[in-house]
Amino acid sequence: MAQQKLYAGVKLRDIRTKHGLTQKLFAERLGVSLSYLNQMENNNRPLATGVVLALASEFGYDVRGLSMGEAERMVTDIREALADPVFPDQVPLPDLQLISSNAPAFAKSFLDLHKAYREVHDRLASLDEALGRDGTGLRLSPWEEVRDFFHYCDNYIDAVDVAAENFALRKLTLDEAFDEIGVMLLRTDAGPLRRYDQATRCLRISERASPATYRFQALVQIALLTHDKLLEATLDLARFQTTEARDIAKIGLANYFAGAAMMPYGEFLDVARSTRHDLERLAAHFGASIEQVAHRLSTLQRPGAKGIPFFFVRVDPAGTITKRHSSTRLQFARFGGACPLWNVHRAFETPGRFLRQLAETPDGHRYISIARDVSKSGGAFDAPTRRYAIALGCEVQHAPQIIYADGMDISGPHVFEPIGVSCRICERSNCHQRSVPPLERSLNADPNSREILPYTLDP
Repeated sequence: MAQQKLYAGVKLRDIRTKHGLTQKLFAERLGVSLSYLNQMENNNRPLATGVVLALASEFGYDVRGLSMGEAERMVTDIREALADPVFPDQVPLPDLQLISSNAPAFAKSFLDLHKAYREVHDRLASLDEALGRDGTGLRLSPWEEVRDFFHYCDNYIDAVDVAAENFALRKLTLDEAFDEIGVMLLRTDAGPLRRYDQATRCLRISERASPATYRFQALVQIALLTHDKLLEATLDLARFQTTEARDIAKIGLANYFAGAAMMPYGEFLDVARSTRHDLERLAAHFGASIEQVAHRLSTLQRPGAKGIPFFFVRVDPAGTITKRHSSTRLQFARFGGACPLWNVHRAFETPGRFLRQLAETPDGHRYISIARDVSKSGGAFDAPTRRYAIALGCEVQHAPQIIYADGMDISGPHVFEPIGVSCRICERSNCHQRSVPPLERSLNADPNSREILPYTLDP
């Protein structure tokens, strides 16, 4: 596979601006000409190897931060938005890459506009129901806004992560932590999963909660009670458009703190590497659930101490994505479900087992993925069971560090199953699970001939 050229003009300008350097002084310290630096900053030329090494030696920059992850995520999201039938014309991929790299603010505004359009379209599609509700003004979905916030932060919030790690290093028991802040912690067999009474300073957590869930919910409340200023400051920087989005994001940040406190960054990274990312051993070591461990693995993106870049996704039995994040090139559909050829959908058929898959996306990148069901009992005979499946994976180059790759043949192209992101932007013409044709290809329908699909695609 050809080496991918690295275009990172925006990040290069950010480094120069951060150090207060003119282009001339910056070029001198990088050992390149002024014109060459100008071309790199405008993404007319890729970063040379010498420039990357100079960034590390001269400025102490973690060069792994130069990856095109954010721009690639933006390209994938724009391609999916442009697959909407409302856009009849095709936009060449190089143009999308140029916009994502050189004008990320414009690209984000375009995505926000398309989300607003989708919101309007969905509301009009259910007009009868919408007319019966109050306050149905047209606005972006708060849930989508929050999900994008974590998505474009690489699912790593440094200030919150470090605060949670510092809390964990104190080695307090939950009872000691709550005694310190004057809160009574109780188990209860009635009411919601977690309820905090501000008047009595009493926190009640359902006795139906598993031990991992009990710890997690207790730590969520500790985050809200002891780190409120930090959470609010982080929310201020995010500049959410609605109060609802800010409220949802605050819960998300408290959840982030809880996961990071249960599995503090440094210790978790060390144990993950020593166990070769064995989810069950990690869950046992940290008293966490399989899903909590898998999600934590996808957050190990601390500058200077990064773990393996993982993708993480959770789907329901209908195939709808309920959680998604990727530190890899693999991205997920923003609307609808995941590719049906992905092993995460088969996990419901084999409860309690890990399924392994070697997969290749249309762009030629290859991954190893593990999937498992994570159904959650309601804790009583008459309580409903919530059924989900999760998938965790990384690029195949990291396979030697993953225990789940042991015994798998990763040497030949025939062992990699073809998967995609969304049918509307997937270029494969012979997929037997294709639901709709790709937007960027012309169709030919012959009533006297039938192959895998009822139509063929022009090259």
